[in-house]
Amino acid sequence: MPITTEKVKEFLQRAAEVLKENKEYLTELDSAIGDADHGINMDRGFQAIMAKFPTFEGKDAGTILKSAGMALVSTVGGAGGPLYGTAFMQAGIALQGKYEFTLEDLVKALEAALKGIMNIGKSKPGEKTMIDAISPAIEAMRKALANGSDPVRALEEATQAAEEGMKATIPMIAQKGRASYLGERSIGHQDPGATSSYLLFRTMLEVAKEQQG
Repeated sequence: MPITTEKVKEFLQRAAEVLKENKEYLTELDSAIGDADHGINMDRGFQAIMAKFPTFEGKDAGTILKSAGMALVSTVGGAGGPLYGTAFMQAGIALQGKYEFTLEDLVKALEAALKGIMNIGKSKPGEKTMIDAISPAIEAMRKALANGSDPVRALEEATQAAEEGMKATIPMIAQKGRASYLGERSIGHQDPGATSSYLLFRTMLEVAKEQQG
């Protein structure tokens, strides 16, 4: 079953709702090791995407995601704006011109998004960042794709891997961003960026289940 442009729009709408619902939780996580604004910023960014929704009519998936990325860059403060904005724009480039796409296309788009995040953040797995949720999620999707899984099964495995990666940030020492200033005091705190990344994978899964169901 192909993934449609309508499902991309549904994902963005649902993500905006989920991030609004989790705004205080994400900000609370960020208050321990950051600027106490991650939830506020993510909510603001996705509300900006919602404001652009009328312009998405008739557009392909790549154009929609690039537009979403630009909205995030222009409205989300701190590191989240450039990182998430770049991720969405790179995914959009990978899906340029596609009104329907496959699980393989989705994996390639996510790989492009991760590469963009790693390049702009000059970061890698194990540094207590969003990458620690995203990288294992993509690896799980690659394995699911190789095993012939459908999108729902692949996203189930990706979401589980993202959750495990998110929780794995708790004992890590932060090495990037504001949290890195804390050194060993950052140990014991879950990374807010990894948490918002997990929430986005969980949202993709929910939308995929509805399409299948």
